[in-house]
Amino acid sequence: MRVHRRSGSKGQATTEVVLLLPLFMFFLFAFSKVFALLILVQKMEIASFYAARRWQLESHRNVTFENFDDGALRYDIERKVRTYLGFDDSRAKGFLGLQSGRINVTRTQVWNVVTLTVRTNPANVPLWKNSGFKFEVVKYVPNRDRPIAFVLPGLQQ
Repeated sequence: MRVHRRSGSKGQATTEVVLLLPLFMFFLFAFSKVFALLILVQKMEIASFYAARRWQLESHRNVTFENFDDGALRYDIERKVRTYLGFDDSRAKGFLGLQSGRINVTRTQVWNVVTLTVRTNPANVPLWKNSGFKFEVVKYVPNRDRPIAFVLPGLQQ
């Protein structure tokens, strides 16, 4: 099929297309990376809520069981949180540049402070040097073995 042009009319300059396509692809990749990091932050909020609630329901106030809480329980919570965030998926881990994910629990008199920390690798972008990102979500959990049912005074029969 042959396209007929009027004499004197100009077509699209190929140099514009050749120069703008890589620029478009760069911005597309950058926006998708930023959007993926926003999704990671939202997933961290959900995962930290899970970790804090599970710590509240399954940890012990008794010092006898502290080794179990800091060992097996924290490890199991951390393993499930890391799976949810994408550390086990090589594509998600590579695209987000996930480096490490860690759960830390600090016991106090009234609260257990559950902190989820996720670090990412530095971005490989020319002319822009960074050391990667560090995201942290902190949840405060009441220090008791089991949740106490809330009962309004005067409503008991």
